[in-house]
Amino acid sequence: MEQSRTQKEFLASFPSSLNTLLLVGFIFHLTFIYSVFDCYFTSPVVHGMKAFNTGVGLSKRVVLISADGLRADLLFEPNGFSKALSPNFTEGIDVVAPHLRSIISTRGAYGVSHTRVPTESRPGHVAIIAGMYEDVSAVTKGWKVNPVEFDSVFNRSRSTWAFGSPDIVPMFTKSSEGRVKEWCYDESEEDFTKDATALDFWVLDHLRQLLRNSSSASSLHQSGVVFFLHLLGLDTTGHSYRPFSVEYMRNVQTVDHIVREVEALFEEYYGHDGETSFIFTADHGMSVIGNHGDGHPDNTRTPYIVWGKGIRGPLQDEGFSSHDGYSQGWNLRSTSNKLLYRRDIDQADLAPFMSTLLGINWPVNSVGVVPIDLLNPSFPDGHPELPSGDWFKAQTKLVNAKVLLEQYRVKHELKRSHKLFYDPFPPLAGNQYLHELNLLEKSILNNASSTVTLEETNQRSAHLIDLALAGLHYLQTYERTIIRAMVTMAYTGWAAWAATWVFIPSHIVPAKHVGTTRKSTHAIQIITVSVILGMSAMFWKERAPWTYYLYMIFPAFFWNRVLAHLTTMVADSSLTRNFNQHKIAAVSKNTLLVGGALSSMVLGYTHRSVWSLGLIFLGVVWPLSQWDTEMFRSLGPKAWWWTATCLSTAVFPLLKVDKEESLGNIITGGVAALVVCGLLLRETLVRAPHESHKKILSLFGLQVSILLFTLLVTRSAVLDLQAKQGLPRWCQVSGWTVLVISAVVTCLPWSPIDNSAPAAKHVLYLRYFLGSTPLFIILSLSDEALFFVSYTFLMGLWVEVESAMRKLGVTNGTEGKSEYSFRADDLRIALFFLFFVQIAFFGTGNVASISSFYLSPVYRLIPVFNPFFMSGLLICKIITPYVILAIATATVTHSLGLPPFSLFLIALCVTDGMTLAFFFNVTDTGSWLEIGQTISFFVITSLLTLWSGGICVLGEWLMRDVLRGKEARGKENRKLKQQ
Repeated sequence: MEQSRTQKEFLASFPSSLNTLLLVGFIFHLTFIYSVFDCYFTSPVVHGMKAFNTGVGLSKRVVLISADGLRADLLFEPNGFSKALSPNFTEGIDVVAPHLRSIISTRGAYGVSHTRVPTESRPGHVAIIAGMYEDVSAVTKGWKVNPVEFDSVFNRSRSTWAFGSPDIVPMFTKSSEGRVKEWCYDESEEDFTKDATALDFWVLDHLRQLLRNSSSASSLHQSGVVFFLHLLGLDTTGHSYRPFSVEYMRNVQTVDHIVREVEALFEEYYGHDGETSFIFTADHGMSVIGNHGDGHPDNTRTPYIVWGKGIRGPLQDEGFSSHDGYSQGWNLRSTSNKLLYRRDIDQADLAPFMSTLLGINWPVNSVGVVPIDLLNPSFPDGHPELPSGDWFKAQTKLVNAKVLLEQYRVKHELKRSHKLFYDPFPPLAGNQYLHELNLLEKSILNNASSTVTLEETNQRSAHLIDLALAGLHYLQTYERTIIRAMVTMAYTGWAAWAATWVFIPSHIVPAKHVGTTRKSTHAIQIITVSVILGMSAMFWKERAPWTYYLYMIFPAFFWNRVLAHLTTMVADSSLTRNFNQHKIAAVSKNTLLVGGALSSMVLGYTHRSVWSLGLIFLGVVWPLSQWDTEMFRSLGPKAWWWTATCLSTAVFPLLKVDKEESLGNIITGGVAALVVCGLLLRETLVRAPHESHKKILSLFGLQVSILLFTLLVTRSAVLDLQAKQGLPRWCQVSGWTVLVISAVVTCLPWSPIDNSAPAAKHVLYLRYFLGSTPLFIILSLSDEALFFVSYTFLMGLWVEVESAMRKLGVTNGTEGKSEYSFRADDLRIALFFLFFVQIAFFGTGNVASISSFYLSPVYRLIPVFNPFFMSGLLICKIITPYVILAIATATVTHSLGLPPFSLFLIALCVTDGMTLAFFFNVTDTGSWLEIGQTISFFVITSLLTLWSGGICVLGEWLMRDVLRGKEARGKENRKLKQQ
């Protein structure tokens, strides 16, 4: 009796219940998505730096014009639209932007301004105006309110006059001490179904009104003034109609016209004083499908054109060509027909460039490098402080080094004061750079008598700039090693803890080993507490973010549970005795299976054809190699349906991601849904009692009617939007109405059949399929509805295939057993589940990128810009296939007698290896395509892993009544057998 209580007490200290495991796992995976931002993309903003300036400006005012969402190639090519559009639309248009092109040819400089991810409006404008690259995590903190305070050109100007979008302009008024005056249109004006050029003309009209109403004595005539014109039309047009469209081309023409008008307005208002500098650029580009956000070159390459006071004119492309395959077709030439030099810059370089032109203090957070070869300093002869333009360029280069080294100094001091074991950046250790700065400053001040030439001063300043940028990157990534270590321990610890629940059954410790085991457990607890307290003390001393404590507590808890469980295994020597050569071979085989499957899925993130190959394997190779004659006989025609459906679903990952809107494909998807409905309904009626047929037909007749009306509404909305007539009010109201009615009918607790009936699961499956289809049709651009129908049919067949394998003894369930015992085939089913999770995402045309989601179908429900609700609708579309997968997974789980969530836990044990691999592949260097992709890969695989747990919960909840009915029916059958 005493021995039994001792064993019980020991096991009670071992919290390994399924609910605890799932809850902790959910919180852990949700929390650790943020770890990629703490590791790779922390905020670069610090405070306490001294401000610097060149001491004199080159112009009195700067006009900054930002064409939101403008691609570089479509501006610089004479008519880049002629390749994609019908000659009827481009006939007679030799140059789309003639005024801007003439500026490049006669009086300005141009090139590509390379942006960074995320390629969104907020971080793009922060880079242009503040000279810093806002950390990616700012996306999660809201776009309209600054997550952190940052300095900007606007803050440093004498005054700034800003016109444009309410999403962008107000960002720079905060903490501007009244320097920034803003004019914004209402958010309701950002209507994707209307002509977006009206937004750009609004900016022009209000600028004209300001200049007309201002006297010659107003503050507009002071030095150090900035005018900011934010032209949102191209971004709105690109989202609605895509870049290679007539609408986008006409909007580029509109922007070109507005630039001409703006230049004329300033020349007239300031009496042609020649003291105005103009900067034309864009915050980000636009993908061919009308999206942006990731690091694709179409999104990161934006144009810039600079001209006016203090800016050099065109340079001929001599010696080594400055052009590559991207710009060969631009054919930008001077008046003497010579090819013009293309000067590329980083987007953050524009902020210090504007500060230099105005002679104001540079933004203290700026990491830009002034392109001094774009400057053309000219000063009055005999000026005592300005010997030459070369002197000014040397001074500018030195100020650039001072600004960057001042940031390094402040960040270095912060690290040194907080870190227990701080290792400074070796090239800048000892503050030797301060001596170098003093030497260069004296050389510039005493240029005539100095032994250091201005050319050498520029070179040494450039070297200091490179060192400062490298030092800032070193400090920015200083915490990376410890975060990587904690993340690695966390993911491997979770996988090990989940594996002990799934793969290793609970064991009772023999009585003679209870005391030893208890001592080992106590030692483990002491070590765990010591690690937590020690790490917490270190983080507190270093003033680490609060997330670091979570990154440390989770792995400590996981490995505590794993080690505690291992003590029971070691105490039970029968485990090691039973681990014979046969089991070693089985483990090796399963390891190879998991490794091959995960490697294929990782490859599928960059090569969509892998998903098609996987479906071909499931539909052809697996049945031919694993099914016997009895299996084919048991399935009958469903075996061939399985192969045909796998092959039809395999077509979709092979289709182009860049889809065009196709009403025919949408209607075909609706018709296919009706056909599949007929097939599933026939199967349901065969299994259902005859007396319930009328109720079943009534329910599905109502849902089919809703589906037909959805097709009608969608057709009308598509045609009206394509005709540019706007979204009819009745279409918008009807669209929302059918979605609400469909959801209500689907979720009603009433069922046309008793939940204990064998056909109950078929009724529920068909009910949710018909209830989900209207949403998918309304939000489909082309063939996504066809994919949804094919995927739904495939999931229904998966249930039938697994059930047939169970009946034939291929898959052994656990019904009637006291506890779950892992079997090798459970791993195969879990990998199938994981594969279907991935297919549900990638099959709809998405790629592992945040810019692969089509916005245009959302305009059928929400025509006015509203990021919250638009994103919500896109998420609903992504989730819809998972509703079907949830029901199928729950059905498979219970049909095979597996414990709830067992498939999820097995899948999670293996997929965290894929997640961890993506985490280590994240980079903040290289091309912006690589940076954007690595972030997207980690975030998407983490969300899909997290969502797979939600699938199991959703399936259990949706199938709860049917599963209860099945359990009740099973109890009755067992009673009858006993009688």
